[in-house]
Amino acid sequence: MINIFEYSFIIRGLEAGLIVAIIAPLVGIFLVLKRYSLIADTLAHVSFAGIAIGLLTGINPIFTALGATIIAALGIEKLAKKVYGESALAIFLSGGLALAVVILSFGRGFNANLFKYLFGSIATVTRQDIYIIMGLAVFTALILAVLYKKLVYISFDQESAQVSGLKVEKINAVLIILSALVVSLAIPIVGVLLISALVVIPVVSALQLKKSFIHTLLYAELISVFSVISGIFVSFYLNLSAGGTIVLIMIAIFISLSLKK
Repeated sequence: MINIFEYSFIIRGLEAGLIVAIIAPLVGIFLVLKRYSLIADTLAHVSFAGIAIGLLTGINPIFTALGATIIAALGIEKLAKKVYGESALAIFLSGGLALAVVILSFGRGFNANLFKYLFGSIATVTRQDIYIIMGLAVFTALILAVLYKKLVYISFDQESAQVSGLKVEKINAVLIILSALVVSLAIPIVGVLLISALVVIPVVSALQLKKSFIHTLLYAELISVFSVISGIFVSFYLNLSAGGTIVLIMIAIFISLSLKK
């Protein structure tokens, strides 16, 4: 049998995948509890426009995707106060996709590089990508650690938190920006179209166990790490898409936990 560890690109993919697997549920658990799950999907579509800008200008698409998602995150927070329900998300989701298509029409259109970012490609993860992913992940983790208690409070009782004097709107804005960071760093692993699954599904799966907040977070981490690592192994030996395999494993875990209820 071929030794998977003989290939340097697999090692880099595993390193990047492990980082993303750890950081995604840390943000995802607050998004799910606050019913912000669709934000991850919206930001993923907006990142598509950022990637298109990167491909057209020759700038690292991770950086342009990061810029686009942060701008969108701030815009969503502003627009959400003026429109009804989740209309702001719908506007940015469709707008991001439309902008990406228009930008790509100025270039060579849909090519292999684009599909790499749409569906993820661990084979093309570079050492520079890992450094970028690690830096963003550490920054995100530090901010979450500083705001941990406030985020937990707001997630379970936002009105009470607001009455107690917490700056709820600013904390929510920070959470959305951190979501933008996670979306950007997850692009090389699962791609734009599957990012929201990596952020949301492990948390939703862990919630099926009906444990405390900390235990739910720990189970979400275990599910995320297991899915990413096993997905990379399975995709390598069966010659499948790594991003799709990872998400399907997550969904299988969710279904198995749901059936046990």
